[in-house]
Amino acid sequence: MTMQVSPSAIANSDVVNLTSSLLDRDSYLVSLLNQVTVPATEGWLQELRERATNWVRHSVIPNTREEEWRFTDLSALRRVEFHHAAHTDVEKLHEMSLRGTGDNGLVFVNGVYTPELSNIANLPTGIVVGNLSALPITEQERVQKYLAQSEGALEVFTALNTAGISDVAVVLVAKNVIVETPIHLLFVSVADETATISQPRCLVVAESGSQVSVVEEFVTPNADEGVYLTNAVTEITIADNAQVVHTRIENESKQAFHIGKTAVTQGRYSRYTCHAITLGGKISRHNLEILQTGEQTETTLNGLTMIASNQLADTHSAIALNHPYGTSKQLHKCIVGDRAHAVFNGKVFVPKPAQLTDAAQLNRNLLLSSKARVDTKPQLEITADNVKCAHGATVSQLEDDEIFYLQSRGIDANDARKLLVNAFAAEIINQIPVPSLRNKLLTTVTSFKSLTND
Repeated sequence: MTMQVSPSAIANSDVVNLTSSLLDRDSYLVSLLNQVTVPATEGWLQELRERATNWVRHSVIPNTREEEWRFTDLSALRRVEFHHAAHTDVEKLHEMSLRGTGDNGLVFVNGVYTPELSNIANLPTGIVVGNLSALPITEQERVQKYLAQSEGALEVFTALNTAGISDVAVVLVAKNVIVETPIHLLFVSVADETATISQPRCLVVAESGSQVSVVEEFVTPNADEGVYLTNAVTEITIADNAQVVHTRIENESKQAFHIGKTAVTQGRYSRYTCHAITLGGKISRHNLEILQTGEQTETTLNGLTMIASNQLADTHSAIALNHPYGTSKQLHKCIVGDRAHAVFNGKVFVPKPAQLTDAAQLNRNLLLSSKARVDTKPQLEITADNVKCAHGATVSQLEDDEIFYLQSRGIDANDARKLLVNAFAAEIINQIPVPSLRNKLLTTVTSFKSLTND
């Protein structure tokens, strides 16, 4: 029997955290753990929490001496004392409804399910959407099989999320059910007078032959204010011949910290498409891990990072293709202005059993300022000998001759820059399956404040 390679094994982060913890226990991490700890209960969920808690207590927060974190310095995070988020007056948040992205969805405010803003009344037969604590016992038993079972569950921030699970956004799609309307999961962070921490958790299970589109959005009422930490984990299990289209939008406060994990398990003949958009956060990190567990899967990853000021946005992806005939296509674009710093690290692992794999990976970066920075590292690790694989990266600026050409056609320099940046971003945005989100994101690109060369 051939051993399967997992995304977490590729990253090697679990081993690093454990080795470091043997030398020194992280008191700051323990203080975060104390803030997210929930009252003890009985049952399988408490057992999950306890296992994760024990791991976190003997782990450390990553630092720049670790390869997977060498461009992302979390020292600014360590300087903030976070507290458990208090109850929020949801009456002020009604304008952040689900209107425009579909009629079906859940809203969580500071990690707490908010039924007043949610709408799950018009669900088709064969799909369950709800928060874990309100699900019937039979559905909770289904959740138990998948929650915190993905590869990489012991990565330190993922384990911290599991240790503090109080509720979960759950989407369960039965066999051969095709859901036409996107399911919208809205996670709202409301800043308090003190810095707060919230830990959204999401589970999506698409059983064999099913199809569903999920929109996962992390937002705040005021994009320019509020210091808080969002530590989010999403697990997606796609059974044989099922399809999931996943749109993930992170638009947190420009002073906030966002750590996100998306762990996807694909069965044979399954199809997964991810549109990941990163806009907000002082420091943001998205770990996207794909594990292929059957042959002939299709994986499409589209990403767009658009940052300015002093933002840092880090995207780490790992795709483990363990079986033959798999197809993987990844395109990640970064638009970086002012003194912002974008990081892309993508790994595709193709071991010997994964013959006839077709994998392509490309990272394209547009720097709008001479002080903007990008660190890019696309990687292919191949031991199979009959594959078609390619990877690459480009870093460029707006070309003066292109701006001049548009000016010669009667377009002023500022509008010319907007037009070129719009065209660069539209390749990703136009593939998002929800028209209202596409329009909103295109407007965001057009109004981007850092459209100068310096």
